[in-house]
Amino acid sequence: MDENVARPLAVALRSFLTAHTLHHLTELDGWAGTPDVDLYKRAAQDGYEAILTTDGRQMQRPNEVAAIADAGIHRIEFSQRHSGLVGLGVAIGAVCAGLPIALAALENAPTQLLVQLNGISPTARDRLRVTDPAMAAPKHWPG
Repeated sequence: MDENVARPLAVALRSFLTAHTLHHLTELDGWAGTPDVDLYKRAAQDGYEAILTTDGRQMQRPNEVAAIADAGIHRIEFSQRHSGLVGLGVAIGAVCAGLPIALAALENAPTQLLVQLNGISPTARDRLRVTDPAMAAPKHWPG
C-alpha cells in the first residue's frame, strides 16, 4: 500500500485478506518518502505484484505513467475524497468490497493491469434511509 493509503485501512484489509501478504509502505524500513517514480520499480524488484494507491493524479503525470508501465506490476487505485471517520469508512467499504474481486482478476492476468475501484457515496441520502414510523409506518407496524 502506498504511503497515501490510510494505515487503518491496512489493518482492516489484513483481517480478511489472509491469503495475501499486505504491507503499508511506512512499515517497510527505508521506504517512507520514496518518490512514486521510484516506488513501482523498487516494489517490482522486491517481488511485490501490486500497489494500492489513492493517488489518481499519477496517471496524469507522464514520468509516473512511464515508471508504472516499466515496472510491470499491477496498480490498484481507489478514491478517498472525504476526510475523517466518514472518509475512512467510505474508503474501507469501497476497498474491502472491491479488492478481493480485483485480486482474483489479477491472479490470472497475463499482463500488467490497472484497476480502479469504484467508490461508495458518503452522503446521507445515498448511504441510509431514515423512517419515522409515526409519519410513514412500515407494513405490519403496530398502531
